Amino acid sequence: HVASCVSVSVLYIVFSIVVFGSIVNEGYVNRLDETQEHCIFNRNRNACNYGITVGVLAFLSCLLYLALDAYFPQISSVKDRKKAVLSDIGVSAFWAFLWFVGFCFLTNQWQASKEEDNPMNEGGDAARAAITFSFFSIFTWVSTAFLAYQRFRLGADSALFSQDYMDPSQDSGMPYAPYTNDEDATDAVGTYQQPPPADAFDTETQGYQTQNY
Repeated sequence: HVASCVSVSVLYIVFSIVVFGSIVNEGYVNRLDETQEHCIFNRNRNACNYGITVGVLAFLSCLLYLALDAYFPQISSVKDRKKAVLSDIGVSAFWAFLWFVGFCFLTNQWQASKEEDNPMNEGGDAARAAITFSFFSIFTWVSTAFLAYQRFRLGADSALFSQDYMDPSQDSGMPYAPYTNDEDATDAVGTYQQPPPADAFDTETQGYQTQNY
């Protein structure tokens, strides 16, 4: 499970870097008669700021939940395990929504951009890359939320959310003897058969007559 989460998290990291990296490097242009640079998305600085902010925060969130998933088998508390899985569902759904908003926002502002504001068509590939990977990010985060939900349902029907849950890698094959309560000990003593009394073998009381030779 950790290996699959690592591969998915790598996708998130790559998508996030592409989005905010494209906007930071080539997302600001200016006309020949201007010195101040403007956002390539219809000169709307909010569009560039949104793409950069969401990309950076999504990148940090990927690193955080990658570490949480690696640490998950060591969590012994049932409540903490449930909180971790539920937070994974909520955060994944939240990021899917943010990426959906970002995709719609950037696409709308890119279509509204005027050609005279960028006559050299600078940064066009970067803008399209930011929009494309924002779109991909929607489905990756939705799939993560769905997988986390399935994990929660499976955990409710298995030992994942029970007090007996133990990381399989930490199972050393019962290094200690099993615990026996007082009742079991009492039952064991109660079933013990007392030896026959010594007089049961007394030849005199049994009437056994010895033979004299």
